Amino acid sequence: MNKRFDVIVVGAGPAGYVAAIRCAQLGMNTACVDQWLDGDNQPVLGGTCLNAGCIPSKALLESSELFERTQRDFSLHGIKTAKVTLDLTAMMARKDQVVKMLTQGISQLFQANGIHSFYGHGRLLSGRQVAIEGKEEKPLVIEAEHIILAPGSRPSGIDTAPLQDKTVVDSTGALLFDKVPARLGVIGAGIIGLELGSVWRRLGSEVILLEAQEGFLNMVDEQISADTLREFRKQGLDIRLGARVVACRRQRNRVNVHYEDTTGAHQEQVDKLIVAVGRLPNTDQLLAPGAGLKLDEWGYIHVNDQCCTNLPGVYAIGDAVRGPMLAHKGSREGVMVAELIAGRHAEVNYDLIPSVIYTHPEIAWVGRSEQALRDAGVPYLRGNFPFGANGRARAAGDAAGMVKVLAHAETDRVLRVHMMGAHCSELIAEATIAMELGASSEDLALTVFAHPTLSESLHEAALDVSGEAIHMARMKKE
Repeated sequence: MNKRFDVIVVGAGPAGYVAAIRCAQLGMNTACVDQWLDGDNQPVLGGTCLNAGCIPSKALLESSELFERTQRDFSLHGIKTAKVTLDLTAMMARKDQVVKMLTQGISQLFQANGIHSFYGHGRLLSGRQVAIEGKEEKPLVIEAEHIILAPGSRPSGIDTAPLQDKTVVDSTGALLFDKVPARLGVIGAGIIGLELGSVWRRLGSEVILLEAQEGFLNMVDEQISADTLREFRKQGLDIRLGARVVACRRQRNRVNVHYEDTTGAHQEQVDKLIVAVGRLPNTDQLLAPGAGLKLDEWGYIHVNDQCCTNLPGVYAIGDAVRGPMLAHKGSREGVMVAELIAGRHAEVNYDLIPSVIYTHPEIAWVGRSEQALRDAGVPYLRGNFPFGANGRARAAGDAAGMVKVLAHAETDRVLRVHMMGAHCSELIAEATIAMELGASSEDLALTVFAHPTLSESLHEAALDVSGEAIHMARMKKE
């Protein structure tokens, strides 16, 4: 067996598998090591994102939204249906099939690009070697001129809510319920908590989200955060801020959740409890003694802007390094590193990585926040446009939300776009492209957008920067 490669990639999530494919495309003899097993205990590629994160959660978000719309919205469109019932088993089977199709697709891409795939736990040794620890007593050791570490991340836990056999679960367990909980508790009202809470509320659960922070979605634009909180509460999500969980006690098949807020101590009893308090880098078992790789106090691998570690020829990408834990950020880093190894120029613009929360309405943003611009003393102008004034949104009966554009007051260059509404996960790409090309709000205003489309709201928000929005009564600027 060949044990010497040009590149070894440890991890086959969106960062690792993309890095491996790009390295192979550039003519490098590439190996990829991963230890993920599917439900049948078989090795499978794709990491957390495809197997227990992005893809299965979006499949359930889509299915649950369709289920709710048939009950809530179809009659408004003149569509009469009989009583709608839920087949959760079929819904879960569809989710699993989507995952299987995509992970098999990665396997086919590996084969097509001649990538050597190894199953097992990859551990970095000194001298640019990787030990593959699997079923065999003695690990297989392979080596390469370059090593790319992409170990990914795992759900964080808290001492006051230890996981308990299908009753207190993390985000992975929340995708595997075999029946809809009557009452569902979620610790954490961040991105993961809101998405999972939305899935099960739509399917019939009474959902209580306990968020320790006093603010809601602090990374989101302040105005949109406030509007979104009202929208979610109107939908029926019981979001309680400043609620710090102090204990969880299982009583028969239910969980008593004890928490404290500014008004005192409280208790709620739920059928299931999801712990969604963030994620941690998978680096605790990544290094053999003496490997010499530098980690920070939180377990993240120390890298520079080009994802180089302190070890020559060793790179790290994705969730295990600084920056947002986003699949597309890790994938872009994988491409960058592959091209740097091949001797090409490559970089990642970390200022323009879009973020999305896949609730309904969706929330999306790109660029520096309005608060950050204020703190830095950057002069800017603001343009807003509500989806309620957009013809396509009205025709679809889904007009909640808005688009906000922030542009530099002197140069007019677009600094930030934030939006909340239907399909904003798709619309944010237009803003990202414009900003990557250095567009001004005038550039967007002079661009012809198809009518009727939701994207016209971005056009109108850009027009509003200079007070020229067509389909909105202009209020006098402060």
